[in-house]
Amino acid sequence: MFFLKYHQYCSTMYKSILTSSLILLSTLTLSAQQVIPLYSGAIPHAKTTPSTYVEKSSYGKDSTLLLAQVSQPTLTVFKAAKPNGSAVIICPGGGYSILAIEKEGYKVAQRFQQIGVTAFVLKYRLPNDLIMENKSFGPLQDAQQAIYLVRKQASQWGIAPNRIGIMGFSAGGHLASSLCTHYTDSKINNKEQISLRPDFSILIYPVINFDSLSHRGSVNKLLGTHPEPEQQLYFSSELQVGAQTPPAFLVHANNDKTVVPQNSIRYNEALVSNGIAAELHLYQAGGHGFGLYNKSTSDDWFERLSNWLKSNQF
Repeated sequence: MFFLKYHQYCSTMYKSILTSSLILLSTLTLSAQQVIPLYSGAIPHAKTTPSTYVEKSSYGKDSTLLLAQVSQPTLTVFKAAKPNGSAVIICPGGGYSILAIEKEGYKVAQRFQQIGVTAFVLKYRLPNDLIMENKSFGPLQDAQQAIYLVRKQASQWGIAPNRIGIMGFSAGGHLASSLCTHYTDSKINNKEQISLRPDFSILIYPVINFDSLSHRGSVNKLLGTHPEPEQQLYFSSELQVGAQTPPAFLVHANNDKTVVPQNSIRYNEALVSNGIAAELHLYQAGGHGFGLYNKSTSDDWFERLSNWLKSNQF
């Protein structure tokens, strides 16, 4: 009996040490990156942040970092060792409630580094009436500011200003698609009139529709429980696609019950009907939130993405 309890104790201690080591390794890796404020001064259309509204961090079931109550948005720069001139801004998902910033941010950025693409992980503000004059536009404003900043300072990072894309997972995919369809509806100070249009988009199990096919949690967080029809129309990205909407690479799983695959399918159809380059990968299984690795298949969607970027000269 003693040996059994001792074995259980050792097993628990080993798991605890392993988890702590993984977190420390992740922190050390991140510390080597440059973190820059998204805004140089006061954030436009923001309220004074209450003293009780403090950013919170936690760890998910897979021991990856989650953030909540973000009020100070930043960009974390993952510069490629051998940059090819391309860049991507990554919007983690989390239903507009949290940010899965490690699984759908930092880890993805490191993959881009390996193929020569400089990546920027966007820690965007999560919609909340306590810190925003209009919470429905807060995240979109941050996405617009991110591409404004990256394009404005492109030479500093060795980036071609016409090869800057936006990427998003789940609700972050909704944010990315919103930028792609509403880049002319500027919510930021842009006296230089820098284009806010992404050159391409990468949407991974994205929320697209804000009506019958919507992820209700994302809708409720961004628009409230009783949104106006005009708001639902504005934020249903498949209905906002036009001739100048950026090309897109999409990934979804057919058995995704959280964000149904029709979100990606309809966005792809809208792009194709407008003569815009698009590629959609629908996996047989994988569910929702698989990040870089869909464990139901040996196929690596990031390799498919790399091929798409090359074929389209991004």
